Amino acid sequence: MANKKTIVVKQIGSPIRRPAEQRATLKGLGLNKMHRTRELEDTPAVRGMVNKIPHLVTIIEERG
Repeated sequence: MANKKTIVVKQIGSPIRRPAEQRATLKGLGLNKMHRTRELEDTPAVRGMVNKIPHLVTIIEERG
């Protein structure tokens, strides 16, 4: 079984006073509070979501 590539994403910005679409993207990534981290599968969809809100999240580690 091949190892899945994953990325660790950390929320660095607040969704307060941000458009609803950006808040929804954060929720879609599983983030909802400052400085939370999530390990997510490294897929084009997840990368696209991260790239939509680079001012709110950062990739802190790439695994696999």
